[in-house]
Amino acid sequence: MSRPRRRIAAASAALAAVAAVCCLPATATAATGHDRSTGRVPGPGAGFYVDLDSKALHQAADDLRAGDWGNALAMAKMGSYPVAQWFNGTATPQESTAAMAKLQSRAALQHQTPVVVAYNVPGRDCSQYSAGGASNSAEYAAWIDGLARGIGDRGTVVVLEPDGLALSPAFCGGTAQQQADRLAEINGAVDRLARQPHAAVYLDAGHSGWQSTGTMAKLLVDGGVERTQGFFLNVSNYQRDADLVRYGTQVAKCTWYLTHTPGAVADDCANQYWPQADADAWYTARVPADAKLPHFVVDSSRNGQGPWTPTASYPDAQTWCNPPGRGLGTRPTANTGTPLLDAFLWLKVPGESDGSCTRGTTGGTDPEYGAADPAAGVWWPAQAHTLAANASPALSFNLPAGADR
Repeated sequence: MSRPRRRIAAASAALAAVAAVCCLPATATAATGHDRSTGRVPGPGAGFYVDLDSKALHQAADDLRAGDWGNALAMAKMGSYPVAQWFNGTATPQESTAAMAKLQSRAALQHQTPVVVAYNVPGRDCSQYSAGGASNSAEYAAWIDGLARGIGDRGTVVVLEPDGLALSPAFCGGTAQQQADRLAEINGAVDRLARQPHAAVYLDAGHSGWQSTGTMAKLLVDGGVERTQGFFLNVSNYQRDADLVRYGTQVAKCTWYLTHTPGAVADDCANQYWPQADADAWYTARVPADAKLPHFVVDSSRNGQGPWTPTASYPDAQTWCNPPGRGLGTRPTANTGTPLLDAFLWLKVPGESDGSCTRGTTGGTDPEYGAADPAAGVWWPAQAHTLAANASPALSFNLPAGADR
């Protein structure tokens, strides 16, 4: 096929995809439901909510208008997948209830399960790029109540406070009282959300390249993980699936050990830095095979190429902040083949900036890009295009199993 004909074919495919996803009635999008027999969400075969008005699909339309056929097709593909919806405290509790209820209605029309991120705890992100949150515990509790009211009895995956435990005040110069307040806020949110019969709540457990297994397990125990579905890993980060599954399994087993072993302390637990065989043997000797363990989910939105290793020297490389050359990872699915792993999800919106990274340099620009990065949460077309181009596995449309891609 000649180059002009290939361009026409790509443009036609992208236009058709955007029309199919953006312009048809919501009921045209097929998906399976969650497991209502136990109330647990997500169950095997769950279909997660696909936003028909996403930034990726708008980018596809923009690329088409600019004559960028290849990126238009890539953005249409990316936009066909479910991505979490973030609630970050920019609305009143009443407005948050209405926004959540609207999301639930849209998801119900599409017979899909929404995945939501609650991100408004006081002092969030330790005053870094995503600083903010509710002004006090009472305000936060009222906001959580608003979200819970909007959820109602709908099946919903709730990712509660990224960095809320792994980057809690104790790990960024906070006081003992601030740490106690954070744990109380998380516990209060767990209790309120637990009143929604089909909400599956997951707590923050950082990722495999951060807190040790024991430290993270103790934070989860103190945060009330036993009253939730479990925990989440890798939000806005780039660790590989295999490392995250290994780490998540250890964390789950360590929580059991800490709560069932008199005198146990966090440092007892084998961690992710042990030789794998030694760590496995440690847990086999101490955690029964039939122990009831918390489950977990993994954010695979940007980990297709794994973590970034800088090729230049910086005062602070900020490997977590807009690293170059990354790619989309495992597609969202509840069919993981791993008993403790409930789902791979796209939690961080792929294409949104992590913040205005400078890597410890002066001048306000990111030396990896030679320009200032967009503020945290701002859509960055160049990054979205890179993530799609470097996707692993290669990016295809989100179509029913067996359909032609």
